[in-house]
Amino acid sequence: MNSGARAHCTICSVVLLLTILVLIFATVPSPWNVVLLAVACVLEVVEIALLRRWSRRLDSRTKQTTGAEGLIGQRAQVVQPCRPDGTVHVHGELWDAHCDSGADTGDTVRIEALDGLKLVVAR
Repeated sequence: MNSGARAHCTICSVVLLLTILVLIFATVPSPWNVVLLAVACVLEVVEIALLRRWSRRLDSRTKQTTGAEGLIGQRAQVVQPCRPDGTVHVHGELWDAHCDSGADTGDTVRIEALDGLKLVVAR
């Protein structure tokens, strides 16, 4: 979701929340509308706390799949022989690579680490 769609969604959520609050105050008798509002606020705080805790737990278990760190563990095709330095092709991109054991053109190697902008690979 891009930032424009996210902002639109946030605005719609605020408008919906305000509409619900107006309906609660207009239809529920006097002392109970305040009680309902207080209960709703408490429930919202609990929901936010639980969702933040859940999202942190989910984030810690999720493997990074984007950026250069997401390449670790992936397979790459050797384009220029790695003896020990060469070039590999992975996810449609050419990367400089270092392979201690050496790899010939056409070999498939596994990405083990990232050293700056150079991939450390092994057969």
